[in-house]
Amino acid sequence: MEKVMNILKPKPNPQQQLRDWQCRLRQECRNIERQIRDIQREEKSVQKAIREAAKRNDMVSAKALAKEIVRSRKTVTRLYENKAQLNSISMHLRESVAIARTVGHLSKSADVMKLVNNLMKAPEVATTMQEFNKEMTKAGVIEEIVNDAVDSALDSEDMEEEIEEEVDKVLTAIAGETAAELPEAIRKEIIKQPSQTSENGQEEEAIPEGVDDEEELEEIRARLAKVRS
Repeated sequence: MEKVMNILKPKPNPQQQLRDWQCRLRQECRNIERQIRDIQREEKSVQKAIREAAKRNDMVSAKALAKEIVRSRKTVTRLYENKAQLNSISMHLRESVAIARTVGHLSKSADVMKLVNNLMKAPEVATTMQEFNKEMTKAGVIEEIVNDAVDSALDSEDMEEEIEEEVDKVLTAIAGETAAELPEAIRKEIIKQPSQTSENGQEEEAIPEGVDDEEELEEIRARLAKVRS
């Protein structure tokens, strides 16, 4: 029955398709802006927690929180890139519709295809872009894209190295003199040694001062993970 309805349903003209696509692209941009605001709002509370950890010389917790901030800032950068690509798709679609007024139909666009392919690999907009892929392929704007969804995982090790390089910079910028006042040797030893040996020779997990501190750290991590998702 659904196939019959699709056959009987009048095919939208290029202008109607453009309006529909642009409306959804704008909605995606608004969703991205909201996610960026949520991440940046959460970062303020994390900065406060880092300063408090630095004041009590708890550099294990301070480093863990700084690492979460670095991850969040990289997410924000990626979100801005996604938004820019969504706007580029909208611009190219306007150009395609202008051409369609002359030739009577939408023509294929290599630029749109490249942008859609890139965004299908972005976790924040992947589902929406898969729908665009199907619709634009059907409309003749792009050729069918097969997304292997592997690229994002390949760079994970390089990203971890970049994050580690940025952590100390974030600690110094946020904790300021409080973190800098610690002797360099002691600070590095605290940061790099995640565990300590007990009397019976077994390794025990290094616990920041007070159980509540550890629980607060996990709660902050969970909130950041939620706003980044």
